[in-house]
Amino acid sequence: MTDVTTVTETTQERHRELDRLLTFVDAIVAIAITLLVLPLADLTTGIGEQQVTDLLRTHQAELGSFLLSFAVIARLWFGQHRSLRHVLVAPDGLGLLLMLWTATIVFLPFPTALLADAGAQAVTKILYIGTIALNVVFVALMDFVVRRHPEVTDGLGLPNLESALATVVLLVVALIVALLLPGSSYYTLLLVLLDQPVLSLWSRMTGRTPA
Repeated sequence: MTDVTTVTETTQERHRELDRLLTFVDAIVAIAITLLVLPLADLTTGIGEQQVTDLLRTHQAELGSFLLSFAVIARLWFGQHRSLRHVLVAPDGLGLLLMLWTATIVFLPFPTALLADAGAQAVTKILYIGTIALNVVFVALMDFVVRRHPEVTDGLGLPNLESALATVVLLVVALIVALLLPGSSYYTLLLVLLDQPVLSLWSRMTGRTPA
């Protein structure tokens, strides 16, 4: 555990360590999100006299998979950024959780590549939605660690653990619905947009003020 005195005396040095770690993670996310477009670039090989409109129509599933995963990774990165934006020093365990979070981002292009031809298979849905859910689980765990050690923050705010937990629950529901109702495809992921209404409902039921 990092105590308050240690943070006060070494904030600048420790801050640089965390900043380097987050910069490293950001670079990995940028690479992962770039990898999503590589299969699309391969589609143009040998296009010859084929009409571009025909190419787009033939491979609209691949294009849809790219757009979906681009939006997913961007949302996951913003979620991680919001959770750690007030953290100055990494408490014990945060670095490991951040690496595990990054591993899910690196893995996501794999199930993305399966969406076009095998997206209807249950295993693909589990790999894709399950990876996203696991990513948010790691965010929730990071939130929990930081909230236990508020002395490592700038004092301007703590991560919203409840929001991360609500998103995890919604992703699990999205996976269950996608498996039980194959026709719903991956539109079930839109359920994550209900995280704030769910939090508001929970707050009213428990009498708590949202974090």
